[in-house]
Amino acid sequence: MKVAVLYGGTSGEREVSLNSGKSIMEALNSKGHEVTAVDFHPDQAHELFQLDVDVAVIALHGKIGEDGRVQALLELADIPYTGSGVLASALAMDKARSKVHFDKAGITIARDVLLERGADIEAKIAEWDGQFPCVVKPAQEGSSNGLTIAQDEKMLREGIAKAFEADDAVLVEQFIKGREVTVPVVGHKGAEKALPVIEIIPKNAFYDYESKYAIGGSEHICPAELDEATTEKLQEWAVKAHQVLGCAGYSRSDFLVPESGNPVILETNTLPGMTSTSLFPDGARAVGIEYPELVEYFMELAIERHRQTKQPNQ
Repeated sequence: MKVAVLYGGTSGEREVSLNSGKSIMEALNSKGHEVTAVDFHPDQAHELFQLDVDVAVIALHGKIGEDGRVQALLELADIPYTGSGVLASALAMDKARSKVHFDKAGITIARDVLLERGADIEAKIAEWDGQFPCVVKPAQEGSSNGLTIAQDEKMLREGIAKAFEADDAVLVEQFIKGREVTVPVVGHKGAEKALPVIEIIPKNAFYDYESKYAIGGSEHICPAELDEATTEKLQEWAVKAHQVLGCAGYSRSDFLVPESGNPVILETNTLPGMTSTSLFPDGARAVGIEYPELVEYFMELAIERHRQTKQPNQ
């Protein structure tokens, strides 16, 4: 097939996206596809309308690439694309509002307070009521960009200022001590399946940017060594999170598993990393799906979804 790979972008996750795009292009070339590389920049958005391809593989991460805007352009260009649609992409990118949907679906979430630029920040800090440690992060960023684990009010305020440099909304969230796991989900709409649960053991104190993307930055245990009941709940909730946000094709949901009580969902990623050190390919390999076949499956799902939108009554 003729395939466009959109990668790079302008977000804080550009370097990760470049690596994802490179890996995807190598996989597609190994399968004999005709690949067009698109290092996407909003100023050249019109170029998407000039593409002559069968499908677009989105390897963008973060703002503009993962939040529904590129998806909207591809919809207008009538090009099938991998991953979720406009609304689900935007909703999943908004950590605060996606948590509202998780909570309504019965998935355990961490307590949080949302701070938005221009609002009464002091009132929000008072609402948090001095519970430490806590997590401070931009509400619409990924890869742990702008994240702080605040141990006191001084660190909280510094973390808020740092997070506001990356976004117009900041989430202050309950810190939960537990094992970090992630669950990939893939499949046709309504028939999605969870891949094996993967435990992440970071080399650093927590799963930060370096732990996620540096070679040797973290250890991935797949399948995670959890009891059967916890494993089933995580897989069930990952599929439910995917569906309640309206995701399509594939996603990956991140959780914390405390020593006692229910797992807690952190977020759902609609375009999870696809580098050589990424988690989704690890989960796929555990069930016998190699990287090139995985990328082709994403394309198959994208083309099928596009076909169905053209035949809404079929």
